[in-house]
Amino acid sequence: MPESMPLRPGDFLARLPLPATERWPDGVRFVDAFARGGLELELYAPRGDDPQGPHSRDEIYIVVAGNAALDIDGVEHDCTFGDALFVPARVPHHFVRISDDFATWVVFWG
Repeated sequence: MPESMPLRPGDFLARLPLPATERWPDGVRFVDAFARGGLELELYAPRGDDPQGPHSRDEIYIVVAGNAALDIDGVEHDCTFGDALFVPARVPHHFVRISDDFATWVVFWG
């Protein structure tokens, strides 16, 4: 992977959905965009339901399109373009009230 490059949401949205799995029967709604050291960047674009659960690492969501609410351990936080939301490792969370065009970068580290 080059040392620097533009990472554009539209380039990764064009790849979605990926093939269906048992957990993602309508197709996988995230794609790996970049990884280096302990940092990973994904583009996530859930549609309808968001089946994700807690992750083993801290993460930040940066909304790049649409709007939704991020339920973090039972508390909903509205979010829209440009918003950033932090979720600590192992805390239950998922998006609700997801607009049809919703997409977010997800940054994992640690």
